[in-house]
Amino acid sequence: MKKKKDGLGLSDKVSDIILLIIIIALVIIVAYPLYYVLVASVSNPYDVYAGKTFLLPSQFSLKGYQAVFSDPSLYTGYINSIKYTIIGTVFSVTMLYLTAYPLAQRDLPGRKFFSLFFIITMYFGGGLIPTYLIVKETGLIGNMWSLFIPGGVSVANMILVRNYFETSIPHELIEAAQIDGCDKIKVFLKIVIPLSMPIMSVMVVFSMVAYWNDWFTALIYLPKPEMAPLPLVLRNILIKSSASATQASTISGGYAELNKLTEMIKFASIVVAAAPMLIIYPFVQKYFEKGMMAGAVKG
Repeated sequence: MKKKKDGLGLSDKVSDIILLIIIIALVIIVAYPLYYVLVASVSNPYDVYAGKTFLLPSQFSLKGYQAVFSDPSLYTGYINSIKYTIIGTVFSVTMLYLTAYPLAQRDLPGRKFFSLFFIITMYFGGGLIPTYLIVKETGLIGNMWSLFIPGGVSVANMILVRNYFETSIPHELIEAAQIDGCDKIKVFLKIVIPLSMPIMSVMVVFSMVAYWNDWFTALIYLPKPEMAPLPLVLRNILIKSSASATQASTISGGYAELNKLTEMIKFASIVVAAAPMLIIYPFVQKYFEKGMMAGAVKG
C-alpha cells in the first residue's frame, strides 16, 4: 500500500512537471512574437530581416518612435481613439443587451423568427457600396456615429450574451421578482444586469479591442484628417514615410536611410497601437475567462 502511494505521488509530480513544461512552451509561443516586435522596433531593420535580433536589439535606435511621436496628428489620433472606443463600447454593449435579453425570454412572440433574422445577417450582407450609400443617405458621412450605428450589434456576441441569460440567470428568480411586484424594466435593471457582469466584461473587452483597432471604417466614413483614430493616423504616417523614401530614390544614399526609417516606423506603430489594450487586458482577464465559459455553453 505504501509503495502504491509513493508511486501515485511520483506520477502526480511527473504530470505536474509535464503540464508546467507545456504551459511554459505555450507562454513562449504566445509572448515571443510580442517581444520580437518590441525588439525589432528599436533595432536596425536590415539586421531584423537578416535574423540577427533573436533575443536582444541590434544597433539600438529609437528613431522609429521619434518619427511616430514627432507627428502632431498622433496625439489627436490617441484622443479620437479613446473617445471612439469609450462611446462605441457603451453603445455596442447597450445594443447587445437590448437585443439579447428579449431573445432569451421564452414567452417572446416571434422569438424564433427574430433569432433567425439575426442569424441570416451573419452570412449575408449588402457589401461595402450599398452600406456606404445607406450611410450617406442617412447623413452620417463625416459624423463619428457612422463608426457605431451601421455595425451596432455583433450577432456572434449577441448569441453569447443570450446564451448567458438563458443558462446562468435562473428563470425562477425572475418570476419570483415579478410576483413581488417588479415590472420587466426593474427586473432587467436590478437583477439581470448585476448578475451578468461576467459576460458584460467579455463584451466590453471585445468591443474595446474592435473599436480601438478599427481604421477601415474611419477611412471610409470620416474624410476629415482631424477625426482620424490612432490606427488610421499611424497608417498615414507610414504612407508618408514610404512616399518620402520613394521620392528620395533618385538621391544617392537617401533611399536606404529613409527606407530603413520606414521599416522602423512599421514596428514602432504596432507597439504604439497595441500597448493600451495590452495594459488594460490583465485587469479584466478573470471576468473575461468566466464570462466566456458561461456564455459559450448552451444548456
